[in-house]
Amino acid sequence: MGTTRLLCFLLIVLLSIPSFILSGDLNGLCNQTPYPDQCKHFMTHTNFKGKSDFKKMAIRVAMERALSASSQANGLGPKCRNPREKAAWADCLSLYEDTILQLNRTLDPAVKCTDFDAQTWLSAAVTNLETCRTGFAELGVSNGAVFPAISDANVTRLISNTLALINNASAPRETYGGDFPTWVSPGDRKLLQDGSAVRPNLVVASDGSGDFKTVKAALVAAAKRRRGSGRFVIHIKRGVYRENVEIGWKTKNIMLVGDGLRRTIITGSRSVGGGSTTFNSATVAVTGEGFIAQGITFRNTAGPKNHQAVALRSGSDHSVFYQCGFEGYQDTLYVHSQRQFYKDCDIYGTVDFIFGNAAVVLQNCIIYARKPMNKQRITITAQGRTDRNQNTGISIHNSRVMAGSDLKPVAGSFKAYLGRPWKKYSRTVFLRTYMESIVDPTGWVEWDGKFALNTLYYGEYKNSGPGSSTKRRVKWRGYRVITSATEAAQFSVQSFIAGRSWLPATKVPFRAGL
Repeated sequence: MGTTRLLCFLLIVLLSIPSFILSGDLNGLCNQTPYPDQCKHFMTHTNFKGKSDFKKMAIRVAMERALSASSQANGLGPKCRNPREKAAWADCLSLYEDTILQLNRTLDPAVKCTDFDAQTWLSAAVTNLETCRTGFAELGVSNGAVFPAISDANVTRLISNTLALINNASAPRETYGGDFPTWVSPGDRKLLQDGSAVRPNLVVASDGSGDFKTVKAALVAAAKRRRGSGRFVIHIKRGVYRENVEIGWKTKNIMLVGDGLRRTIITGSRSVGGGSTTFNSATVAVTGEGFIAQGITFRNTAGPKNHQAVALRSGSDHSVFYQCGFEGYQDTLYVHSQRQFYKDCDIYGTVDFIFGNAAVVLQNCIIYARKPMNKQRITITAQGRTDRNQNTGISIHNSRVMAGSDLKPVAGSFKAYLGRPWKKYSRTVFLRTYMESIVDPTGWVEWDGKFALNTLYYGEYKNSGPGSSTKRRVKWRGYRVITSATEAAQFSVQSFIAGRSWLPATKVPFRAGL
């Protein structure tokens, strides 16, 4: 479906949503939002019946503004002054399209949408618009005619207002079944736990022994061949695949199975230094819902001198990465948005190498700090929550923080930190994780002076190892040593990516807690 057809379809859906005859307490509801003036201005001519209807109408108004902004953005290409501005503009077209899709999911009567789902999808919509703005800034092209025209702050504010109203509802808790969150279906659980039993729909082999020689060709075929909503499995045989791969929103429930993270490698070299945005530098980018990868390494070889260079970017809701590797330097693993789960993975990098604004849990992973450029600091995480009502954050549970082989001989020459606040409400926790001595005693470091130090949420709970002592940690208002198991449990798999609210019970044995 092309962009024009998509916009027409969504307008039809939008217009089919009924208006209500009775008015509610507009001022009272708008005063509960972070942007009451925008709320009152755009909602004045709407009719609603109670708070629930008001939330729907608020999303509808945000959708109207997003459709208008997207339509305007489509015509701005000729105004781009250079390739960098065009790259940022192209990202924004894609991000606005995804924003409209997220808003539509919350409005479509055919989609089962709980408050927690709505909070997730609206959080992703806000993240998309922030990413659009970031692309222009990082490429130094925000001073032209395109950026002001494409950046409609009212869309973000209207979505943020709706997030605030939804956040008053408590998210349901999920139970934790065995090795995977309960939103991984029994069938997918079996695929992950017994890889030898997987019967692939397609095989990729660089030596010509499969159906295709490239991952990209297999995905094109998968989009044409697959039927229904079931799992489509692509086996990628051992080898190094030099290609950039994108799995879009229309390609759902794809599973890529490699021959092991040291044997199957997908590699690229795009970077901000090379003219890409961070968003578009990813070797592999996935937004299709329900994506699973197993036994694959995602690599970016741009090197530290080219700055931001992403190996894997995921905006796939309900995505799982199992026994995978992520190799890069700055900005290796971009957990962009939605709900994500990483299990038994290896992540390598130097600066902000686990970053983004998803609701993500990394469990039983090994985090390797690599040798950075001279005078650089190592920062493991840079979480990007811009709105206090987004249900997002990075939770690192039962993992290990270690020096990579290139850093070990010179580890004393570089300071390493658990994270720094990329955005105002940055949220990251380390739970029951082993930390080598490479972690600086202060633990965390500023992004820009005192920015976000009072509004962030950084926590540590029952960590171990020589780098885990909290005696000399930062004294920021937003940092805490978590002593309450109840508080820590908010960031465990059973709570943070709350699957039971949107998938039926799996009837597998459950294990609760941390």
